[in-house]
Amino acid sequence: MKIFKTTNICAKEIGIKLENNIITNIKFFGGCDGNTKGLENLLLGMNKNDVIKKLKNINCRNKGTSCPDQLAIILENL
Repeated sequence: MKIFKTTNICAKEIGIKLENNIITNIKFFGGCDGNTKGLENLLLGMNKNDVIKKLKNINCRNKGTSCPDQLAIILENL
């Protein structure tokens, strides 16, 4: 699993592991515990491109980004 720093969200880091563009492991460090655990469970086994389409540009508390958006940005760069 590779750990990535985030910006302007409650989760300070997101760890992710891909195999053939499929999410095989994911962990949010910080953030809303229930929401991040839910995301982790839902995203396991998904194709990174499908995740990007669903999560890109989600805004939280008028921050201009969110935990899901930051994950999409990370995935775009992998």
